[in-house]
Amino acid sequence: MRKSTIWLLAIVMAFAFIGLLYLQIQYVSTILKTRNEQFNETVRRSLNQVVKRLEMDEARQYLDEDIQKDFLFNSEENELSSSQNLKSDLPVQIDSSDPSLYANRYKKQLETPVPLTKSDNIVTTLKKKQEMWLDRYRYQEGLLKAVLREIVLSLIDAPNLKPIQDRIDFKKLNFYLGQEFASNGLNIPYIFSVVNKDGNVVYQSGNIKKSNAADVIVYPLFPSDPPSKMNFLRIYFPTKKSYIFRSVEFIIPSVIFTLVLLVTFTFTIFIVFRQKKLSEMKNDFINNMTHELKTPVSTISLAAQMLKDSDITKSPQVFKHISGVINDETKRLSFLVEKVLQMSLFERQKATLKLKEVDANDLLANIAHTFKLKVEKYGGEIDIDLQAADSTIYVDEMHFTNVLFNLMDNAVKYRRPDIPLKLMARTWNENGKLMLSIEDNGVGIKKEYLKKVFDRFFRVPTGNVHDVKGFGLGLAYVRKIIEDLSGSIRAESELNNGTKFIISLPLIKS
Repeated sequence: MRKSTIWLLAIVMAFAFIGLLYLQIQYVSTILKTRNEQFNETVRRSLNQVVKRLEMDEARQYLDEDIQKDFLFNSEENELSSSQNLKSDLPVQIDSSDPSLYANRYKKQLETPVPLTKSDNIVTTLKKKQEMWLDRYRYQEGLLKAVLREIVLSLIDAPNLKPIQDRIDFKKLNFYLGQEFASNGLNIPYIFSVVNKDGNVVYQSGNIKKSNAADVIVYPLFPSDPPSKMNFLRIYFPTKKSYIFRSVEFIIPSVIFTLVLLVTFTFTIFIVFRQKKLSEMKNDFINNMTHELKTPVSTISLAAQMLKDSDITKSPQVFKHISGVINDETKRLSFLVEKVLQMSLFERQKATLKLKEVDANDLLANIAHTFKLKVEKYGGEIDIDLQAADSTIYVDEMHFTNVLFNLMDNAVKYRRPDIPLKLMARTWNENGKLMLSIEDNGVGIKKEYLKKVFDRFFRVPTGNVHDVKGFGLGLAYVRKIIEDLSGSIRAESELNNGTKFIISLPLIKS
């Protein structure tokens, strides 16, 4: 699959996941907003019912007081006098608000026979009776209106003269609030307070913090009061947010699963690109290895054919030269096969190590002595500084020897042609471990490549110059062996100032 196709699929899938996540978040936000509005509307509806019940209680209270204060049992003469005054269209003064009193009076009048004359017939009698009933109805209607007018005036004027704490029983108010909230399905704790128009608290059932002022719902008490006498009921629900969030709990797992899928998809795309990169590097390695293998094989084949010629065997010098060529190409072929084995080592993920006790000072001295001729061939020198007092380590001697050879070989490969090569090998003890370093004065490595030099198939870019051949496996092999030996390795370098590789290994007593 082409890289552009993978990128296209990644972008489409990322857009789909982000869009899905955005829609879910928007859906949750809309639900929370709707539930919050529904909650506030339910609270206002409940408060409206509470205020109506308070008004009805106050009206009933003042009506009872007015009846008890003004109710008088008038004599029959006063009743007749009031009746005549009403019939003569004079203003009526009402001292009682009990309609049953006047109903009893008219019952007696109704039982009084209508006076008849000799000239009256049945029709005239019925008309007189009807007119009498109409007069009595009009009187009773006017009486009730007067009574209601007096009651309304007393209800409007009297309560406003009293402070709010005398007009409301706060325990009853709390009972009404709990009853109305429960009937509307709001079985959650609440805090309420009563404040006047200046914002001064008259009564408070609990502490409402200033930081929660945005969540407080305010509703007027006795809306018919004049603005100068207005009082307000403030209500706050401490668990309002959790109550509303419970209504969208079923969506939270969906959002979490979407996030998990998004993270998984991102990780998968990263792995795909990483594997594609490794696959391309591996293919390049195989292609390079194929070309590299062809050269020694063809050279050995040609030399073998030349040895079949009887004339070649008669010349010792030519025979010696061909034998040397075969020997060199065989070593080269052996080196390439070793690289293939290193490749298979990475594929197995874990190397099979034959561990034994090794003195690092002796091993490093022997390797440096063997490598001395190669360094001197290029006009350089190798210096050894063995300061480690405790140098016994538990390693695979063959693999560890290859590690040191690879590091020294890199120093020779990446030397600077304008100055003599100087190679330094040191050992010392630090924090109960054996420290070993290989340092050179070669071309060095840029800082941005220091962390990548231990990656498989990675080679420091050199532009169009390819004077040093390799496959990018040497340092990766070095790090893998050191880590399998429970050690660590790091590189320190500056461009044109050489490179220093520092190895840390546990001592055998550790």
